[in-house]
Amino acid sequence: METGNQKKRGSGKDPLYKSFSYAFAGIFRTIRSERNMKIHCFAACMVVLFGIFLHLSREEWFTCLILFALVMSLELVNTAVEATVDLATKVYDPLAKKAKDAAAGAVLIAAIFAAIIGLWIFVPKLLALL
Repeated sequence: METGNQKKRGSGKDPLYKSFSYAFAGIFRTIRSERNMKIHCFAACMVVLFGIFLHLSREEWFTCLILFALVMSLELVNTAVEATVDLATKVYDPLAKKAKDAAAGAVLIAAIFAAIIGLWIFVPKLLALL
């Protein structure tokens, strides 16, 4: 029996536009439901505003965009890992905790390094204004 997004074997793949639709739905659902993704989006907006104000160079914008992509992508993967683990087990399991903690740790490492690189880019520009 077919339910939801399940398809019968051999029925082929969805058209490309549907794949994009599913991906965007996942992004927007994560933004709406996950506090940390909201924080990442807010931080990205602040970086963009400060970047415009401080006239970031092309290379600095490129660096910021790469960091946005890295942190937000890892947050999406973290959300997927957490949802999958929660679906697989309803009771405490040390391996489930290990998987969820590792995924969260990946986001944390990326966010910390993004913040360090952000400070490296922005602090000298802010000091130059003083």
